[in-house]
Amino acid sequence: MKRYRRFRWLALGLATFLSVSLFSVTMSAPATSTPSFSLPSPTLGEASGVWGAEMNLLAQNFTPANFQRLVEADRLYRNGQIPAAERIYREVKPPFPRETAAPSAATGAITDPEQLSPAGRVFWREAQAGWEQNLESRTLVPLQMLIEKHPEFIPGQIMLARAMRKFKPDEAEDDQNILAMLEQATSEYPDQPDLVAAYVEELEAEKKWLESSITARQFALLNPDNPRAEEFAKIAEEDFGKFKGAMKRKLVGQAILSGAINIGDFLLTGNASGGINTLQLTMLLLQGESAFGKQVADAIAQDYKQQNALVEDEEILEYVKDIGNNLAKFMGRNDFEYEFYVVADKNLNAFALPGGKVFVNTGAILNTKSEAELAGLLGHEVAHAVLSHGYQRIARGTLLSNLGRVVPLGNVFAELIGRSYSRQQEQQSDILGTRVLNGAGYAADGVRNLMMTLDGLYGDKAPPRWLSTHPPSSDRVRYLEQLIQKSNYNRYAFEGVEQHSQIQTRVKQVVKQEEEE
Repeated sequence: MKRYRRFRWLALGLATFLSVSLFSVTMSAPATSTPSFSLPSPTLGEASGVWGAEMNLLAQNFTPANFQRLVEADRLYRNGQIPAAERIYREVKPPFPRETAAPSAATGAITDPEQLSPAGRVFWREAQAGWEQNLESRTLVPLQMLIEKHPEFIPGQIMLARAMRKFKPDEAEDDQNILAMLEQATSEYPDQPDLVAAYVEELEAEKKWLESSITARQFALLNPDNPRAEEFAKIAEEDFGKFKGAMKRKLVGQAILSGAINIGDFLLTGNASGGINTLQLTMLLLQGESAFGKQVADAIAQDYKQQNALVEDEEILEYVKDIGNNLAKFMGRNDFEYEFYVVADKNLNAFALPGGKVFVNTGAILNTKSEAELAGLLGHEVAHAVLSHGYQRIARGTLLSNLGRVVPLGNVFAELIGRSYSRQQEQQSDILGTRVLNGAGYAADGVRNLMMTLDGLYGDKAPPRWLSTHPPSSDRVRYLEQLIQKSNYNRYAFEGVEQHSQIQTRVKQVVKQEEEE
């Protein structure tokens, strides 16, 4: 029996050793072994007539006469003659075609009970009395009626979540209801620190450390002037550390079984590089966003290079890198090592991987009308990475998977670059991207004008993945106009039309040369 036990532990030890060795082989395999993948490419359509008048106004900005005036304004702006430059920008750029009111979500939040309706104040008093007396029905019923009538009352939202946790702590369905309620509330009122803190606390109570970390970081990044921004940034770091610790403990219990599965797959197929099992993917995720994004970016770049689709022209690359690095300084993620790649593809598209690895198509350079507009595209995509949208999606999917299941690398790529984001994630990236444009000295309507350009190119036929339908482009333009006006951002700043035009000419030359070779 003792001999059998010794043999069993020897076998298990060997399996563990081989699993680690195989993991090293998988991670260090040449990029040429990466399975090819294809990024879905939408078909360019005729310009739609959804906002015909608006599109005409936008097009008028770039007539030959106005182009020269914008060149003049840009030169003045670069030389520090800001008032003179702004006068020209205002003459050339028409005002927004419709008067817009400030968004209701951020301004509609109520924190003072005296602002409630008479009925709302009664509900609030009853709920407080029930809470003090530790009475479930007297607390929950008036709170639910209050929130139904006044969802904008932030203290009521917070108290309802805490009451549900207090009176029904062991009911899993109610736990999910609490999270869903707070997620919806923070989506509608994202600038309310007490509400976001309540959501983070609830996520922490459920030991959802990754989600709590990302939620806290998003508040800190999107509200840098809020007095509690530093507090949320600290929570983000602490909770990510707890996420890593919890996952490492989980990995210990799965390592041997997964190692045996890996060995069996290798012995049967001889394939150690065509896929990555979810245990290995989790280990890579635990290294952080930058390390994970670097691995994926290297594989994607190699694949593009094999297809002769990776642009290596220094003039083009420096132009894109200068724009991207200028924006990155204002993004608030100094832990990222930003990298920018240009792909020979005619479609107006770009995507960013975790850690700030950004791929932009030549079609994005050719189809945007100014440096500010291209910066809007880059800023929006970098914001997705900065806000951990793609990393969160991969991590969630991995945690729900069997840790021994083998996932083709192409599936990982597709998950990161092929799926659309949620409405909330798109709005978060719009907000951060537009704020960064303004901070970097570009015309703050770069993202908004990009949406207009996209509508003109694609209409409703097949918008690119990152535009998707979250929200529809017409709603998005209105929302961005509201954001710019509400935040008092400057849309009469640097456009960058002259160098952008020169780079467009260079892109056409490079693409033509590559097609002829």
